[in-house]
Amino acid sequence: MLLLIAGLIVFLGVHSVRIVADPLRARFIAERGELLWKTVYALLSILGFAMIVYGYGAARAAPAVLWVPPAWTRHLAALLTLPAIILVVAAYVPGNALQARLKHPMLIGTQIWAAGHLLANGNLADLLLFGGFLLWAALCHRAARQRDFDSGRIYVSKGAVRTTIAVVAGTGVWLVFAFYLHAKWIGVRPFG
Repeated sequence: MLLLIAGLIVFLGVHSVRIVADPLRARFIAERGELLWKTVYALLSILGFAMIVYGYGAARAAPAVLWVPPAWTRHLAALLTLPAIILVVAAYVPGNALQARLKHPMLIGTQIWAAGHLLANGNLADLLLFGGFLLWAALCHRAARQRDFDSGRIYVSKGAVRTTIAVVAGTGVWLVFAFYLHAKWIGVRPFG
């Protein structure tokens, strides 16, 4: 459990710099360069992610059960991941209508993913993992919206083709993950 907690602190900590220390980030980049910042950021992210994966796996081997969710919540979580993954993909397709309308679709997608998984999982490790990501995504979303407001940033849709690409690609990723990779990587069949 300690490895999971440490991984969450490292991973979500580095991803929270823009929430709690944006001026320090800007000063670091100005003094040492963006390449060094991105390198440190990437290395800490990879380290934190690896710690989360191994820590969560170890915690699942000896679960501390807090509640037992009904079986139908597994199916609900699997279905909620469809819009969640579409929104995450939409964050990387510039000029799509989802991004123009929602501004930060990845953070909204992360919140949907985390909330769905909190409904379907009742162990302490699940609460830490999915609750941590839900809290982080909510705080990060609020901070990103404030930065947009302060800077006057406007998101523009550049046509239906880009939105279609985001939806089709996100659906494809969801299908592969829901029906193949989730069972292979996590050991749980969302629809099985």
